[in-house]
Amino acid sequence: MKQLKDQKFKLIRMLTRRNWLLRCSILINVAVLLYLCSHVLIGGGNFALGPAYIISDESMLKAPQTAQYRTHIPAHVAQQQQQQQQQQQSSRQEEREALLQAGRSSVVVKIQEDGISVQEVPQQQQPQQLLQPQNQQDQLLLLDPARDVDNTNNNVNLDDRRFDVPTETSNSNNNNNGPSGSNNKIADALYQDAAVVAGAGAGLLNASDIFSTTASIDLDAKLRSLLNCHDRDYEPYIGQRGDFWVLKNYIRAEHGELRCHETITYTTHADYTFLDNLIPLLERWNAPVSLAMHAPGTDFAPTISAIKYLRDCLPESHLVRQFVTFHIYFSSKHIPKNVPKYDKVLEQPSNCTLPAPYFNVSSSQLYKTQKKLLYPVNVGRNIARDAAMTHFLLASDIELYPNPGLVHKFLEMIVRNEPVLQRKNPRVFPLSIFEVDSSSPVPRDKTELQELLRSGKAISFHKRVCSSCHGVPKSKEWIAANETDDLGVFHIGKRVGYFVHWEPIYIGTHADPHYDERLSWEGKSDKMTQGYALCVLDYDFHILDNAFLVHKPGIKVLKKDPKRAMLAAKTNQLIKKIIYPELQVMYGTRKGCAV
Repeated sequence: MKQLKDQKFKLIRMLTRRNWLLRCSILINVAVLLYLCSHVLIGGGNFALGPAYIISDESMLKAPQTAQYRTHIPAHVAQQQQQQQQQQQSSRQEEREALLQAGRSSVVVKIQEDGISVQEVPQQQQPQQLLQPQNQQDQLLLLDPARDVDNTNNNVNLDDRRFDVPTETSNSNNNNNGPSGSNNKIADALYQDAAVVAGAGAGLLNASDIFSTTASIDLDAKLRSLLNCHDRDYEPYIGQRGDFWVLKNYIRAEHGELRCHETITYTTHADYTFLDNLIPLLERWNAPVSLAMHAPGTDFAPTISAIKYLRDCLPESHLVRQFVTFHIYFSSKHIPKNVPKYDKVLEQPSNCTLPAPYFNVSSSQLYKTQKKLLYPVNVGRNIARDAAMTHFLLASDIELYPNPGLVHKFLEMIVRNEPVLQRKNPRVFPLSIFEVDSSSPVPRDKTELQELLRSGKAISFHKRVCSSCHGVPKSKEWIAANETDDLGVFHIGKRVGYFVHWEPIYIGTHADPHYDERLSWEGKSDKMTQGYALCVLDYDFHILDNAFLVHKPGIKVLKKDPKRAMLAAKTNQLIKKIIYPELQVMYGTRKGCAV
């Protein structure tokens, strides 16, 4: 009995060993089969390593080159597959021939080390390195999702094509008075046929055409977080402001709605005789402009004609259409006879064969002058400022031209958020202002400005009219300091002491005090009361080191004007007896502050 049990036990152990050997043998066979199948599957493929992957679907249809691993296919099934392949090839050939007849081509998008490139590849001459050597099939383009696109050398402020200077071609199909047609995204162009994209060819896309660059996303996110501002609407609006009717956003720029943190708006005012300054201003500013136009009575019609001429008839008209939003205002006692609706005002095209409506027009021809109206300068300033959609704005005069690149460098400075910008006091960023003689070009950077100052062809603004009104703290040191690549705070000043009557022009925000609308241009001192409010509120004046404004060429000299002197005296009495006591109640007082 014991021997039988031992034999049974030995038999079980032997069978167990054989079972494990059988299992190992099966696993080895499966591994060999998987290895062979993998060769069958990928043996005819065409895989390229690099930043862009181009896979030909023809390679998926090729038979494996290694005959000994070929899978057996029944004859009737093979015949059906061959017929299907021939039908597919025939249909693709017909599609290619149709494309060739239509004169269309393919767009190849490749991620490169310095950005994204778009290459137009004609169907008849596609590069062999991107295709199979035999019957070429449709190409599938795969962009590596794990790789960031970083165009750090480009202007990160122009991350939106709304702020790229458009060409005449790119604007030819835009709506004349609406933001909807201008916000073309580059994503549309990436997947269109090259024939649809005007001017598509080999080359890198600009940073202004790419929303997803690492630098622009980083800048955008930091600005949004730091500013914590709120977007504003861009709708046309008719309303009253005191004694004035206001047509807000009457003729809108094609940039459309703006996010509050993404740029800076130049806010200004004028009548139509000053519109010759708009083009030189735009060429240097290259960003949104909010312009309030005073157009009472019969001044309304030439104002509209001048605006249309600027938008349609000049080589630089694309700048006006892209960036400038016009607002119209006039006194309720001097309403024009006919005021078209905002969507009808541009229907009648401008006659570009005639001289510019603002050319060679004297102020004596204005309805305002004939009716002896004062120019309500602060009404225009406040209208233009309130209509700006951006958090930061530069409230200035239309004859003052900023140095190019200011917007981009300023926003970069804000993002750096250096300790000097982390002070708790409210702040504005004044710009130094200069005049140049009529024979000199407007300097484009501080180095050119310094040369003009050394040669006597440039002077500080209003040096011969009212030097204390626009004298900037540390101005001599500012002029002597060399230009640097970045923008920064040169000095933090206060409106006290010698600068107690300083009327700074600065980059500020919507939170800053408004200008008193009871003051006129003819009565002078139109910015003094606002300067007093800034002083009492303990504003810091962060004077920028490489930013400046230059007045339209021609140095001003003091001229005697008895009528204006009389108006200035009345204005001083208005400020002293009425406005100043109101400011003391509303803002309080502070030692060293004065109007």
